[in-house]
Amino acid sequence: MSQYVFGVDIGGTTVKLGFFNVEGELLDKWEIPTRTEEEGSHILPDIAASIQKKIEEKQITPEIIAGVGVGAPGPVDSEGVIHKAVNLGWGTFSIKKTLEEIVHMPVMAGNDANVAALGEMWRGGGQGSNDLIVVTLGTGVGGGIIVGGKVLTGATGAGGEIGHIHVEDNETEACGCGNKGCLEQFTSATGITRLANRKLKTSDKDSVLRGGEITAKTVFDAVKAKDELAMEVAEEFGRYLGNGLASIACVVNPEAIVIGGGVSKAGEVLIDYIKPYYEKNVFHGSRNVKFALATLGNDAGIYGAAKLVLDTE
Repeated sequence: MSQYVFGVDIGGTTVKLGFFNVEGELLDKWEIPTRTEEEGSHILPDIAASIQKKIEEKQITPEIIAGVGVGAPGPVDSEGVIHKAVNLGWGTFSIKKTLEEIVHMPVMAGNDANVAALGEMWRGGGQGSNDLIVVTLGTGVGGGIIVGGKVLTGATGAGGEIGHIHVEDNETEACGCGNKGCLEQFTSATGITRLANRKLKTSDKDSVLRGGEITAKTVFDAVKAKDELAMEVAEEFGRYLGNGLASIACVVNPEAIVIGGGVSKAGEVLIDYIKPYYEKNVFHGSRNVKFALATLGNDAGIYGAAKLVLDTE
């Protein structure tokens, strides 16, 4: 009878690991560096060694461990195959099979943002909802869509790539993905900074942002201080994100929308700017959605990875 499960969230600089009981209580968490050299060939062996060490430390036997769940930054299909993770140096291969051969336990793998969405549904801001959109506003914009309690992965694991919805025809700069006018270019932390810098160039309004450091945090701090120029930037951010979420909602009809990632630290003020555009443009059947802030922070990935395994038990 399984009593424990491991959740692993692979990031570009660190790998987060969590040790849970099967009820979803986090018993221990730690990090190891992500060694991306040599095409990322050390990453999975390092994870396996770290898990092995934890099993010895806790003095438990592998028989009572349900398995290891993994979230990785790239498209991961339902078979646990990753289709390239550029910032890890990985090509296309099966995370599931490769790690199972080293840890000798069942392994489940998914895209990191999808897995984080699962974590928020299970133990975070989306608790109580089985149909939700989770959008993570960080350096980029990630997301996860959960329908009927299951992550929408799609054919190659690229389902839920919310950040790459096309929202602006007139954009001249390219997004990291190569396209122009992606949602990520306007609503990520870097996107908000871009919007603010553009606004400062084209407006002659006084603002506390002039001459200071421009980040998503300083912009929303200025919004809270009722800075007019910053509020215009927030309005633009809200329009892009509200409209983008309205489009997704017309397809998946969510019960809840959870906003996470570093930008979400700004708090409820974000929702105040997103919600009016969402409600104005969404189909009426999805209008009464519950907006919530993510609550698990950087732990969402390890929770969701653990849940991946428990869902197959």
